[in-house]
Amino acid sequence: MRLKGKIALVTASTRGIGYACVERFAKEGATVYMAARNLELAKEKSDELVARGYDVKYVYNDAYKYETYSEMIEEVIKNEGRIDILVNNFGTSNPQKDLDIENISYEYFMETLNVNISSVFISSQTAIKYMKEQKSGSIINISSIGGLVPDISQLAYGTSKAAINYLTREIAVQGAKYNIRCNAVLPGMTATDAVMDNLTPEFQEFFLKHTPIRRMGTPEEMAGAVLYFADDDSAYTTGQIMDVSGGFGQPTPVYGDMIMMKNKR
Repeated sequence: MRLKGKIALVTASTRGIGYACVERFAKEGATVYMAARNLELAKEKSDELVARGYDVKYVYNDAYKYETYSEMIEEVIKNEGRIDILVNNFGTSNPQKDLDIENISYEYFMETLNVNISSVFISSQTAIKYMKEQKSGSIINISSIGGLVPDISQLAYGTSKAAINYLTREIAVQGAKYNIRCNAVLPGMTATDAVMDNLTPEFQEFFLKHTPIRRMGTPEEMAGAVLYFADDDSAYTTGQIMDVSGGFGQPTPVYGDMIMMKNKR
């Protein structure tokens, strides 16, 4: 019960890493709000967790309707009187449109930056208003290993996540005087529906050849890292950009080629 008595909100939380965070927080005793656009699905998921004895609720948030980021925070405050943990989990990219610098359209590039960065900025700015009064709070941003390691495509996604890494550090520095912490978790390739639906098996295999822990991460493993930053065990930790990627990007650049050669023998 590491989060007993805490009020938490997780965006984009009906599946994948977001849902894993909701479930883990609930198991640890928190009251958890699932922020989602599909309220019918959010109700179904929250009802399942309530039936298991957890305190889970839901609130409306549409990533493309920016006013709903403030509104979801305000609703939590109205219902609970405080917010202790905010997990900014939303992020989007379309691999068919998010191309390299020569081929990506300016319109798609700016649209992706706008929605991904706004999803963190607006919700954090609103939450800080109340966390400041409480003199406590933890904001965890779900970034990506793609925000650290350049790629041959997905220019907009990587750029937006790099910006979120910087924003995380800024919030950490500026919020510290109010005892507000801000950290980021950077997943590598994770076995979510989005990955399975959008990345071909060939690409997945190629990516994992450059990952020393030769498998995908799980949403539950990402939630474990998020829990550390949410918990008071990390009370002296802020501004950290922690990759949870199985070691992707750590070895020599020829690591993947060496692995492929060994597999051919």
